[in-house]
Amino acid sequence: MKIAVIQGPNLNMLGIREQHIYGPMSLEQIHDQMKASAEQNGVELEFFQSNLEGEIVDRIQECLGTVDGILINPAAFSHSSIAIKDALSAVNLPTVEVHISNIYKREEYRQKSITAGASTGVITGFGPFGYHLGLISLTQIVSELKAVQAKQKAEAEAQNS
Repeated sequence: MKIAVIQGPNLNMLGIREQHIYGPMSLEQIHDQMKASAEQNGVELEFFQSNLEGEIVDRIQECLGTVDGILINPAAFSHSSIAIKDALSAVNLPTVEVHISNIYKREEYRQKSITAGASTGVITGFGPFGYHLGLISLTQIVSELKAVQAKQKAEAEAQNS
């Protein structure tokens, strides 16, 4: 199973910026923890971070046919990017959106996620541990989808025999 981990704007500054909101861990440390968990479960991760909306849209589109699911923290773009939402909808892959802070305890403009409408689920407010929860959730969703697809394939083959 292969999962794309897509990180939005300013997440490259984790560990430096607003530690009272996002904590002291760097993005590299979060990715290292995710790698350790993924390796234990036979999951391959591809990491991508950009501060540019168009690059994130491009990366989402590149996921079509190359990964089984997307774990995304669109960061500030969650609240404003119809383009990222549309890209997620277009590729139609299982997607879990993660937010380090609880967006519902933040400023009013952060309490609505446009991109969540194209996500299978959203995890918010658990700090860096939210990535672990997102990874567990996404691997379960992908595994269930693969099992359903295998069953449907077997049934179709049985009908054609």
